[in-house]
Amino acid sequence: MSNTPFVNQNIKPINTTRNKKGNLEISKCDVVELAKKYGTPLYVIDEITLTKMASDFINAFSRYKKTKITYASKALMTSSIAKILANMGLGFDVVSIGEIYTLLNAGIDLSKTSFNGNNKSIEEIEFAIDNKIDHFSADSIDELKILNKIAKQKNITQKIHLRVNPRIECHTHEYIQTGQIDSKFGIDIEKIEDVVKLILDEYKNLELVGLHAHIGSQIFETNVFRDEISILLNKIKILNEKFNIKLNELNLGGGYGVKYIESDNPPSIYDFANAIINSIEENCKKLNLDYPILYIEPGRSLVCNSGVTLYTVGNEKNIEGIKKYITIDGGMADNIRPSLYQAEYSAEIANNKNENKPEKVDVAGKFCESGDVLIRNIELNQPQKGDILCVYGTGAYCYSMSSNYNRMLKSAMILINDGKSEIIVKRQTLEDLVSNDIVLERLK
Repeated sequence: MSNTPFVNQNIKPINTTRNKKGNLEISKCDVVELAKKYGTPLYVIDEITLTKMASDFINAFSRYKKTKITYASKALMTSSIAKILANMGLGFDVVSIGEIYTLLNAGIDLSKTSFNGNNKSIEEIEFAIDNKIDHFSADSIDELKILNKIAKQKNITQKIHLRVNPRIECHTHEYIQTGQIDSKFGIDIEKIEDVVKLILDEYKNLELVGLHAHIGSQIFETNVFRDEISILLNKIKILNEKFNIKLNELNLGGGYGVKYIESDNPPSIYDFANAIINSIEENCKKLNLDYPILYIEPGRSLVCNSGVTLYTVGNEKNIEGIKKYITIDGGMADNIRPSLYQAEYSAEIANNKNENKPEKVDVAGKFCESGDVLIRNIELNQPQKGDILCVYGTGAYCYSMSSNYNRMLKSAMILINDGKSEIIVKRQTLEDLVSNDIVLERLK
């Protein structure tokens, strides 16, 4: 375990060690025994690490009393995960009717929930309003028109934020940049005044209370948030004066970076928080603005490093003079991120090896794609058929983006805490796999 106190700067979950057997142990759970009990591939979430990360966010932003933390649930959404975070007082940022339904299924109301997304359907909008969602983050003029029509039909005034594109390009992978000018998300910051005028003149069933922007994911710099705050608060100042309104909510999105591999060096959550809070205070004083209600939307940074995935090592292929592949019983269907945008991971052999003999290999998945390689050029200790491989940092976007490619079954997920393990997502069965298939009568 790292001595670093901040979870987003650790690769491994809290309390990761080797036990007396020499096996890898997380939160007093022998992961080799977990693999035997539940099978592999297996998603494992450490509850202690998860709640510590949530506590870090709560504590880091505590000096700004108007902070509302809304978990970006697209990173990992299950009923138990949602309930853990709701019990800690967090709200939610959702992007689909499925995420909303998961909250309701867990007994969580939508009073602290924001509905984000660039193409919400009429069904989703109606479902969210009927279940009393707190507010929408409106992404386009088309959405404003539809949202106002539905709100009018239901005889309500719906609170909204406007999602703006602030024209900020952060240094991350192009697929997870969202604030640059060429993005499918948000309304161009330069057109916001026209949009606000349209809302005030025509959309009487919408209550505009603030602006929202999200500039990207896996961000390793704090200055981009300072830039975002300056741009948004200056625009709020202009809008308030021009239209005699009072926008008092500021949603900065998320995107706080985490450590996947040793060369990653993200700021701590406290570094991010201090930069954000200081910038808000400085800009509000300069612009003579009241401090706004601040929304932040951590997703990956809340759940990523609490999660690991366990695999069983299978066959190997040694290409003389080039490289050695070892295969695992999962791959791109349970973690598509390396294939999708070259994401990098850390891993180690979980079962005991009497001596340390590191060997450089590529860890390949079992799916019928040449690009199905989970980790390239990693040193593992004597990898052999039957070993258990533990891949770190898989709490975010692995289960969420999993699929049935090659008609593989989706993996189970367990929650561990102080030596105990519990299933929170059942392993898919063959019957589940074909449950929605229909064989036409005329084909029988």
